[in-house]
Amino acid sequence: MKKVLLIFAIVLFTGNSFAQTARVQVIHNSADAAAAEVDVYINSDLALDDFAFRTATPFLDLPAGVEINIGIAPGNSTGVGDVLLTIPVTLTANEKYIVVADGIVSSTGYSPAPPLSLQVFPMAREMASDPANVDVLVHHGSTDAPTVDVVETGLGAGTVVDNISYTEFQGYLELPTADYVLDITDETGTVTVARYQAPLATLGLDGAALTVLASGFLDPSQNSNGPAFGLYVASPAGGALLALPSVPLSVNEFDSTQFAIFPNPATERININAARIDLSQYSVTITDMLGRVVSSGAINIDNTIDVNYLSEGVYNLTILDGNSVVVSKKFVKN
Repeated sequence: MKKVLLIFAIVLFTGNSFAQTARVQVIHNSADAAAAEVDVYINSDLALDDFAFRTATPFLDLPAGVEINIGIAPGNSTGVGDVLLTIPVTLTANEKYIVVADGIVSSTGYSPAPPLSLQVFPMAREMASDPANVDVLVHHGSTDAPTVDVVETGLGAGTVVDNISYTEFQGYLELPTADYVLDITDETGTVTVARYQAPLATLGLDGAALTVLASGFLDPSQNSNGPAFGLYVASPAGGALLALPSVPLSVNEFDSTQFAIFPNPATERININAARIDLSQYSVTITDMLGRVVSSGAINIDNTIDVNYLSEGVYNLTILDGNSVVVSKKFVKN
């Protein structure tokens, strides 16, 4: 019978044999078909049986203060002698960790093919540090995706992750609970390759701590037609990872070089120039630097926006086509 959680024997062994423990969550993010299900060993004991791709354990207790060996074996393993990868670790008592398995097991069929490896993030969280926020840990686990940025465009928060590369973690983002739109761009931030919704408010995730992983292949055709690239979410409770819904990139997006707002800084009104584009079909949202919406609505017939009521500071003005972001610009209110 399949099991995706630590077997009771390991939990009992851990609790009875060691006074010091650490909290650990394991996430399976290896998109290689040969690793669709793996067995995980702690020292010589089977800890996870048939642990499936894009599945996470809950946070559970493992021995701390002594070296333990975490081993990854094929799903049909018969013992610790079948392990493909062994990582010795010494956990710190009362610390929390997230461990992610990335990489490729097969010798052919994948390009590039970085070997299977375990990425360990200490100082993990099981809940947000502020109950009004959602704390998000970001991990790049897509073997054929380049260094990327993550740019929030729904509320105009801008670049939230800068230049993250394969196997890296971005430390926790402490985000106000809201519904976000995330653009995955190249490292220059100028070319958007994918867009996703992150409906944190709609899902009622106040106070949650989550891990968001880049998973799968940008080019499945070069990777044995494996699972396509996406953003997936692991919760501290474990289980199957949740896919963030993708948003098609709009073919009607403005060329940002043809879009301007003036004056900037502004005191009373902002004028919008969009190079002969009829703005009456679009709406506008203004957000502060914390991502809070301070104004939203239709664009005036004369292509102006009243900002007289705003406090002094820096804001983002975002033009929307329905729910799709067209362009976003920062401005200063004096």
